[in-house]
Amino acid sequence: MELAYYSDYAVRLVNSEEPARGKDALTSVEAVRDLFGGNSSAARRATDADVTRFRSVRARLRGVFEAADGGDETLAVDLLNSLLLEFPVSPQISGHDHRDDDGRPLWHMHLADHPSNATAGYAAIAAMGLAFHLTEYGVDRLGLCEAAPCRNAYLDTSTNRSRRYCSDRCATRANVAAYRARKRLEADRSDSTGLAAPNTQRASATGER
Repeated sequence: MELAYYSDYAVRLVNSEEPARGKDALTSVEAVRDLFGGNSSAARRATDADVTRFRSVRARLRGVFEAADGGDETLAVDLLNSLLLEFPVSPQISGHDHRDDDGRPLWHMHLADHPSNATAGYAAIAAMGLAFHLTEYGVDRLGLCEAAPCRNAYLDTSTNRSRRYCSDRCATRANVAAYRARKRLEADRSDSTGLAAPNTQRASATGER
């Protein structure tokens, strides 16, 4: 498993809250456990106390995305480094019983579960995954959705660094809103100049013949 895979831990945690909409899905220990996905052994260590701790880490991770999205590369790195220092990882070489065609283990780097508590373990994995993504692809690959009021975090893996939205749904919604705004602007301009739209003018000319 590539270490950059763990960056999804950071995205999942950040997107458990939608500040602009006043929504927060991180309200119970069950919600905390859901963030771990298939890592059930680590999820079982979560307690009610982790809800508050997870929210604190979430705010700090969002700060990394906000700094990156705002073009402050140094701040994004400094904020992420502070998380890496506070929540160190325990890397291990793992095979997970996967074998190649010759029956040999498919060795890869794996981030082991943190022994202290669920928050420390999750934060360590999320921060390290995000750090690998940042150093591999660049700070500008960390973004916040431009489809207001969404502002969900995303990782841009496009070939031309063109991603602006967290999902196809938000991209479609933003495109529709932009189209309607253009139409309203065209209508306002037409009203202010007293000129009919080109299609209307052509239709009128045809009717006069």
